[in-house]
Amino acid sequence: MSKNPKLGIWLMVAAVAAFAAQDGFSRYLAGEYNTLMIIMVRYWVFAGFVTLLALRRPEGFRAATYSRRPLAHLARAVLLVAEICVIVWGYTLIGLIESHAVFAICPLLVAALSGPFLGERITWQRWAAIGAGMVGVIVILRPGMGVFTPAALLPLAAALMFATYSVLTRLTTREEATFPAFFWPGVIGAGLMTVLGLPNWETVSAADWPLLLIYAGISVFSHWLLLKCYEQIEAARVQPYAYLQIVFVTIIGLTIYDERLDPIVAVGAAIIIAAGLFALSQERKPAVR
Repeated sequence: MSKNPKLGIWLMVAAVAAFAAQDGFSRYLAGEYNTLMIIMVRYWVFAGFVTLLALRRPEGFRAATYSRRPLAHLARAVLLVAEICVIVWGYTLIGLIESHAVFAICPLLVAALSGPFLGERITWQRWAAIGAGMVGVIVILRPGMGVFTPAALLPLAAALMFATYSVLTRLTTREEATFPAFFWPGVIGAGLMTVLGLPNWETVSAADWPLLLIYAGISVFSHWLLLKCYEQIEAARVQPYAYLQIVFVTIIGLTIYDERLDPIVAVGAAIIIAAGLFALSQERKPAVR
């Protein structure tokens, strides 16, 4: 049951705005410094945040973080680390707008993977939405038309990894509390990124240290907003508002980075979003044979 649906919706809008701001910082910092190093610092701050939350849990640190699925959490952590590195790399190569236009296919990929991973039956309506979303991706990528670049596949790969991560999250939280699924990717991810990031450390200028710290802080704040959102309203009810992140990212790309909104990219993104919203509407309906 929802506690405060209106507050939950506004918290989701604030969360996706914070995620968009985080992506804006990612684009700049990863363009100036090694991507692995930047993400490592972000993970250090996030791991500190989830550890502090675990220490404050009333049931105690060990009970709060215990899980019967450690391998699943390890797989989730690896997927999330890889997804973040790939999508941020994509920002530096093809920009925020095009990256997010393609990444918008992620909820549809979650729907497609829910069958083999979770045993959920996918109706023909949902398959149609997934197919329409892939058409939108093809419209954006335009293979064979002389404008396609291999870098454009980076956000698609990131979307597939994050969709797999999301499905594994649903699998691990079926029989367990949600906190271990939040805690372990942050802690394991920090360890993985330390191994990858420290050998690639670069000297950060005095002017960029505040930006790096703000970036790390926003990554924590955005997840905190999302947690508070889900305390007020069911995730499925606010999922459509997550697509506002594309709007916020587009504004950042246009105004700060002088990116161009290609009409074809806008059409493709509109197709993907429409398909995603249709698929979400089907989630609230009983499956029809």
